[in-house]
Amino acid sequence: MPSIFELFGYKIYFWSNENNEPIHIHISKGKPTQNSTKVWLTKRGGCILANNNSRIPNKDLNNLLEAVTSNYFFIISQWKKFNNTDEVRFYC
Repeated sequence: MPSIFELFGYKIYFWSNENNEPIHIHISKGKPTQNSTKVWLTKRGGCILANNNSRIPNKDLNNLLEAVTSNYFFIISQWKKFNNTDEVRFYC
């Protein structure tokens, strides 16, 4: 799976073959898995936690969500490259 960046020992990445879902990232420690923590990006430049399947501790999760928001435009550009598109759909 394409890794976007790593922070605090966590990988932030995309998972392929997700049936054309709106823009989101996955977060896990160690090997990427399909059932990892999932975060939706929003039209307003923020993010929403979809689930915390990786059971990331709240302190780490809050720091990671802040990093996702800080890297919003970078993540969008990587999403476009990964999906070979100029269009981005958002969860909300």
